Amino acid sequence: MPFYASFVQDRAARAALCGWSVRASTCRGRVALKSIIRTLFLATALCATPAMAHFQTLYTPDLTPDAPADIRVKAIFWHPFIGGPNVDMPFPLEAYAINRGERIDLMPSLSQVTFAGPDNQALAFDLTVPVRRAGDYVTVLVGEAYFDEAAQLLIQPYVKMILNAGGLPSDWDVPVGLPAEIVPMTKPYNVMSGSTFSARVLRDGEPLPGHQVEIVYLNAVPDMEANRSVSNGVVPPDGGVLVATTDDNGVFTVGLPRAGYWGFGALAAGPAFVNEDHVHISQDAILWVEVVPF
Repeated sequence: MPFYASFVQDRAARAALCGWSVRASTCRGRVALKSIIRTLFLATALCATPAMAHFQTLYTPDLTPDAPADIRVKAIFWHPFIGGPNVDMPFPLEAYAINRGERIDLMPSLSQVTFAGPDNQALAFDLTVPVRRAGDYVTVLVGEAYFDEAAQLLIQPYVKMILNAGGLPSDWDVPVGLPAEIVPMTKPYNVMSGSTFSARVLRDGEPLPGHQVEIVYLNAVPDMEANRSVSNGVVPPDGGVLVATTDDNGVFTVGLPRAGYWGFGALAAGPAFVNEDHVHISQDAILWVEVVPF
């Protein structure tokens, strides 16, 4: 397969455009000339783009527990808007939560499960967040880079989901320090349906302007006990994946019309574009929020 042909896949194509945007390169002077040439080379390969892409998910039914508890969270690599196909998830590199500035190691709680979508089943993980006191629990999963055979592209997710106990905000708007990160500017666990949500995309702690952010609705809700998905019956909109673009300060704002879980993915937001073996890599910043009925 020619080199360019490997980038016709949806995920690789959008990651390439997000990571090496010609507009961002020429207008903002932030990317070297070789990156511009690489962008043009990759862009010529774009032949087709399916509506929804693989998206690393962290999910628990309730982001606002009202009492101390061990909160079980599912980590699934799949298409959350349509429930599949699922992809075998490598063992995570890191899993932790931050509560009032203190880091809680979640790696010992990881357990592998087989999760079934409508099309197939694949390896996923359960983890447990020990909620013992009031405040936010910024739950972070750093995934091992997954190699997409079809696209010849490594995908490494940096995923956040924020729990809150007792209604006391503490850490939700504080950057964790990930290479690729989405930091909420709207409290992320009780966004009202029909309102707007804002966040900032960071690359190595610095705002990332002119970058595309994918938006997905968790239509295929995970059944925590049965390890399978249950559809909400929502049909993905025509026109492909929903996208917003960050402004000069790395900020995006979107309207969220429906209650449930929404995910935001800034593909190729991280500083690395190739690994030591010269394989292209997409370091993706992902954030999940809960929209509540109003």
